[in-house]
Amino acid sequence: MIAPGRRTTRLIASLIGCCLLFLLAWYLVCLLIPVGRGRVVRVVSLPAGSGVAKLAQDLKQGGIIRSSWHFILVSRLRGQVQRLKAGEYRFNDAMTTTEILLKVVEGRVDFRRFTLPEGYSIYQAAELLERKGLLGRDDFLDACRDPLLLARLGIGTESVEGYLFPATYNLSRGESASQLVSRMTAQFEKNYAAMAGRAAGARSRHAVVTMASMIEKEAVSPIEKPLISSVFHNRLAMGMRLQSDPTAVYGVRAFGGTVSSADIRRPSPYNTYLNRGLPPGPIGNPGADALAAALHPAATPYLYFVARQDGTHHFSRTLDEHNRAVRRYLK
Repeated sequence: MIAPGRRTTRLIASLIGCCLLFLLAWYLVCLLIPVGRGRVVRVVSLPAGSGVAKLAQDLKQGGIIRSSWHFILVSRLRGQVQRLKAGEYRFNDAMTTTEILLKVVEGRVDFRRFTLPEGYSIYQAAELLERKGLLGRDDFLDACRDPLLLARLGIGTESVEGYLFPATYNLSRGESASQLVSRMTAQFEKNYAAMAGRAAGARSRHAVVTMASMIEKEAVSPIEKPLISSVFHNRLAMGMRLQSDPTAVYGVRAFGGTVSSADIRRPSPYNTYLNRGLPPGPIGNPGADALAAALHPAATPYLYFVARQDGTHHFSRTLDEHNRAVRRYLK
């Protein structure tokens, strides 16, 4: 016969064992079995300086995990509490605790893609960002003209026009317009430094970027960019007006391939039909091909070009030859 004391001890031991088994089962279920099948999706923010408790609470409230306490426990047992990276993350209820923690430790934040096409001005970029719901138009333009930001970026102009490198960028949901502008100009600096280091010539960087922006607006075919660059360089050397159509409408509307006589007569410091030399600044943001063309123009005798119907251009040495080409292609 088992003594009452031993019976009580065994009962307590059995209860403890059952509790431990239950806790282990609960731990493994929370760890290995997702809450759902991926139908619930949440964007959760982890601000800099916040702890794992806030992340766990937000995940629990969002229906992504079963237990915030379990999430905190796992992160502590694995030594990941101090390795969580701030940012905004997209989770779904088909993710396990392990997958969630790994995503935050690796900093795989929720990105939204934005592509700046070659030649787009800051105005076109601002409208595109707003249309995609990424940033407000005015917020982006304000950042592009912010004197403090321009000084910090080392751009001695009134805006970053010309210095936003056309490329695809991943935007986190918490990214500001100033942060995006900084990243885009950093990409420009990186690409320009690689090209300018091999280039000869006395023109300033601002002059090169300004000319590249005109080349980008004029050219459809990348092959023609060095030829268009040669025309602009030849005209500048002879003191001729550049007479570039896109400069006549900069700040008024996007260049669509044609300009009117009213556009050509419109007073503007950018209008190269009225003013000699380069415009005071870029009229868009040139890509690598246009920058390279501005730095390395083709060696040609051309002084004129006119667009054909297929997007390419006819290049001419004399005004008579150019006028014949105009009559042929623009009649």
